Amino acid sequence: MTADDTPGTKGTERAVQVPANIRVAEEVVEAARPISAERALPRVIAVANQKGGVGKTTTSINLSACLAELGFRTLVVDLDPQGNASTGLGVDIRALEGSMYDVILHDTPLEDIIEGTVVRNLFVAPASLDLAGAEIELVPAFSREMRLKMAIDSVKEDYDYVLIDCPPSLGLLTVNAMAAATEVLVPIQCEYFALEGLTQLTQNVSLIKKSLNPVLEISAIVLVMYTRTNLADGVVRDVREHFGDKVCQEVVPRSVRLSEAPGFGQPIITFDPSSQGANAYRELAKEVSGGTPQRTR
Repeated sequence: MTADDTPGTKGTERAVQVPANIRVAEEVVEAARPISAERALPRVIAVANQKGGVGKTTTSINLSACLAELGFRTLVVDLDPQGNASTGLGVDIRALEGSMYDVILHDTPLEDIIEGTVVRNLFVAPASLDLAGAEIELVPAFSREMRLKMAIDSVKEDYDYVLIDCPPSLGLLTVNAMAAATEVLVPIQCEYFALEGLTQLTQNVSLIKKSLNPVLEISAIVLVMYTRTNLADGVVRDVREHFGDKVCQEVVPRSVRLSEAPGFGQPIITFDPSSQGANAYRELAKEVSGGTPQRTR
């Protein structure tokens, strides 16, 4: 696309690289209910994309914080060995007595490692660098694909939402996340290869649905890191064209403040509550929870 092209321009060039197997991805996504459909609590959502650097952890942190702000008791399970969701919520991962590594590999109860955050109703099950070796250590483990599900099942009635921040690869940790979840939320960066990670992910979701978790569905696609350019507008148009009502209406802008907030161990709603990024994630949280009634305890 040239600088003079507009989002509505017809021609041989497209805003995004459209994979040859896009129809398979469309079929997998079409089989799911839209995010606005009514779903009972608790909801367990894997935040996943096979590509790295697409705003997955930023979305896990800030969507969960905004759900908590709405009054939903929310748990973030950090399954990425880098531990960015944990540090972004104020946890010092170098000083942990227990982490998701201990839960996955050594059957430590999940409730024993959960930490509070600066946001009321928001909790995190932190990751540590030890998780980097978990992919190998899980290979001979009994029920290796279901260990996270068993851990989450033991606590999920205490929460309205459980969001799992997945690693940017399909290893045993991500398989565990998808075996434990009922929904997958996919952040897509508004850039040229936007659909590549999604098509890979949908194929893997389809395999896991058949073999491990028949209720798993891709319930939401979230467009993130949006800038006002012809390319970004073209990505938004093409993703909506292919995936319809599974694409959230709220588009999250690229924001310096969103990038800065994790360095201070805060979600955007406490770091800069009136910022454009904070408002975007608040609207996204309303959209994600729109079909979900509040629970009374």
